[in-house]
Amino acid sequence: MTYREALERAGAYLEECRIADARTDAWYLMEYCCHMSRTQYLMKLREPVPEEEYARYQELLQQRGTHVPLQHITGEQEFMGLSFRVNDQVLIPRQDTEILVEQALQQAKAGMRVLDLCTGSGCIIISLLKLCPGLLGTASDISPEALQTAGENARRLGVETVFIESDLFERISGSFDLIVSNPPYIPTGVIDSLMAEVRLFEPRTALDGREDGLYFYRRIIAESGPYLKTGGWLMFEIGSDQGEAVSGLMRRGAFRCVRVVRDLSGLDRVVIGCRC
Repeated sequence: MTYREALERAGAYLEECRIADARTDAWYLMEYCCHMSRTQYLMKLREPVPEEEYARYQELLQQRGTHVPLQHITGEQEFMGLSFRVNDQVLIPRQDTEILVEQALQQAKAGMRVLDLCTGSGCIIISLLKLCPGLLGTASDISPEALQTAGENARRLGVETVFIESDLFERISGSFDLIVSNPPYIPTGVIDSLMAEVRLFEPRTALDGREDGLYFYRRIIAESGPYLKTGGWLMFEIGSDQGEAVSGLMRRGAFRCVRVVRDLSGLDRVVIGCRC
């Protein structure tokens, strides 16, 4: 079995398993398993795959064929140009969330205190600290397992931040110039209709926004007063159909300069507002 034949069969197998982007995932798994770049593959595509390497590749393909997320197999996901460790205890960082980081960077300055609620893998706060040196970071999550992953990512990427096990603001002290959050926002009744990679393998507590998906937005907006400095900014990632609802909650919560930011697909993705 040559590398080219193995890759062709792998793509066809994942297509039979109804895996989105089957051919792309087949390549990423070969790249991961065989430790080769695209250039190296092109140089070796007619060479036989070593038996042990081929067996390992088949194991990984079988995992992906059952809809285990690619990132859970490789253990990594790129976000804001950085590599983050991921597992089944945290949401896999997504490109959509980079919009939130980009908006926060527009307001961030060295010396500011930043709080990341529902931090998960830590991708938001760690990216902010890497890309805006001098920020003072705090991050919280209700899941100790998620915090362990976030702490590992911070150490690997060489940033220092305080991680706190907390139900939102429950164990948070002090005030902040900027609060960011990608909270659970999927309505409970919608979760079972999500793609298998999400509903079966990502933590439900990081997805479930209760009945209408707005539970955590309401709580954060209502409870943020003592923790957000006057003139400070509150920023959320939102679902693509939640822009009007969340921006309305913020306006009624005495925030000004409230606006909705769209992603590259033109969908509502982030809501930001300044505390009066």
